[in-house]
Amino acid sequence: MKKLKIPYGVGNYKTLVEEDYYFVDKTSFIEKLENLDEKTLVFLRPRRFGKSLFLSMLNYYYGNI
Repeated sequence: MKKLKIPYGVGNYKTLVEEDYYFVDKTSFIEKLENLDEKTLVFLRPRRFGKSLFLSMLNYYYGNI
C-alpha cells in the first residue's frame, strides 16, 4: 500500500501535483469565482489557512495570470 503524502506547510499547488501529495479541494471556489462579475476580490482568512496555496491553485488552473 502506498503511503499518502500529506501536504503540511506546502504553499505551492504545482509542488502538490508534481510530488504526488494527497490533496482534495472541496471548496468549489473556482466555480464560484467564474460566476462572479467582480474586478477585484479580497480573501480574508486567518494565518495558515491556505491563502497562498489557493492563489497558487488558481494560477495553475488558469495559467500565468
